[in-house]
Amino acid sequence: MAVADPARQRPAQDRRQALVEAAFDRIAEKGFEGLRLREVATAAGIDHSTLHHYFATKQDLIAAVVDHATGQFWMAAPPERAGAASTLEDHLTMLGRMIQQRPALFAVLRELDLRGTRDPAVRAILDNREAGWRTALAARLQRSGWPDGPDAATSVELVIAVAKGVSLTPQRAVEVFGLLHQLLTRQGARR
Repeated sequence: MAVADPARQRPAQDRRQALVEAAFDRIAEKGFEGLRLREVATAAGIDHSTLHHYFATKQDLIAAVVDHATGQFWMAAPPERAGAASTLEDHLTMLGRMIQQRPALFAVLRELDLRGTRDPAVRAILDNREAGWRTALAARLQRSGWPDGPDAATSVELVIAVAKGVSLTPQRAVEVFGLLHQLLTRQGARR
């Protein structure tokens, strides 16, 4: 009597997600250059030859990893409170906590950012997702009374730059974002 392969019994969507999570884990552990599709397939419990049934190209898998990573921000986003300072404070607090609690997430994002400096296809995927972050953060600030214009756009870029930089020292993230909040709200009060 043949024993059923558990990987075959899982729905296709679960196998696809297992591949995404395995690729995410490989990038977190070994960097982008250490990403091997055979290892990803093995970690997901499927045969290497079937990986291409779920992702036609490695770029498609990378796009799914980016979506998996950026989706974690949408799930963690705090509900909006009234006032630009509160909204900004909530967003910065969430970022600081995520950096401290999910270092692998930020390791993967840094790896992808670095790869994107040499790979236009990866850069395009990241730029698309970061455009969504910029738009969402700018809209969040605008809805809560933050002045529109160059100062808002600069504030959004500053938040993104600080998030990327402080992810290298996660134990300082909450403190750094607290200071950023003070600086931005002080600057906003001067206008």
